[in-house]
Amino acid sequence: MTPDVTAILVNYNAGNELAVALRSIQSDCAQVEWEAVVVDNASSDNSAAIVETFPRATLIRNPANVGFGRAVNQAAAAARAPRLLLVNPDCRLVSGAISTLRSVLDAEPSCAVVGPRIFDPDGTVQGSARGDPDMLTGLFGRTGALRVLLPFLPVARRNVVVEDAVRTGASSVVVDWLSGACMLIRRDAFTAAGGFDERFFLYWEDADLCRRLRNRGFQVRYVPGASAVHQVGRSSQTARRSSIRAFHASAYLYYATHVAPSRWSARRWL
Repeated sequence: MTPDVTAILVNYNAGNELAVALRSIQSDCAQVEWEAVVVDNASSDNSAAIVETFPRATLIRNPANVGFGRAVNQAAAAARAPRLLLVNPDCRLVSGAISTLRSVLDAEPSCAVVGPRIFDPDGTVQGSARGDPDMLTGLFGRTGALRVLLPFLPVARRNVVVEDAVRTGASSVVVDWLSGACMLIRRDAFTAAGGFDERFFLYWEDADLCRRLRNRGFQVRYVPGASAVHQVGRSSQTARRSSIRAFHASAYLYYATHVAPSRWSARRWL
């Protein structure tokens, strides 16, 4: 039987967090035909072996760490379902998340991506729905210093779209982009956009994908009625310096691609 949802997880030394993520998907898909494709990017722990304990999960082993975007594209090529559920191994779904996300995605033909309200383990809202990155995102983005000090400024509220949608009671709200830690994507739209840009080794590939999908006429929607809990950086903790370098390299790649595409642009030099 063709599954309704293919869960995609990219694993790199996630340890037991991978099992927690898969169990949360298994539980939330109790009434849904589903499969999982886990791509392991040359983990040095035993986390990849966990996949064998889940009958609906398939493991793809990479001999080297090829990056997040390329690994997701590998999994998408092996997926059979019309909907792709991207879930980080350090992220777990709260009961009802998939059905809520799916109902919005299926009801909005022009929508290509939906994402839940994501929380830290302590219950703090992460701010997973955001405005397009620009020159000020480094200061007013989710972890930017000025956003913490001046969260009421319009530039700060534009960069992180969080509680406005909750206060209005909307079932979903159109946003610029969503965190790739947890999102549900139409497979045909993902394929039409060419999947993730594999130049992004790690970080910012989700912002790039959402922007390219919007350029093709699709919507990106934040669904606060669906929830997930994300323990940020579980995998990156095992390669902290490399992760920091990848973050800044990908941020500049996004900026040079979408914000200041000309190499002679004053904004790029700045």
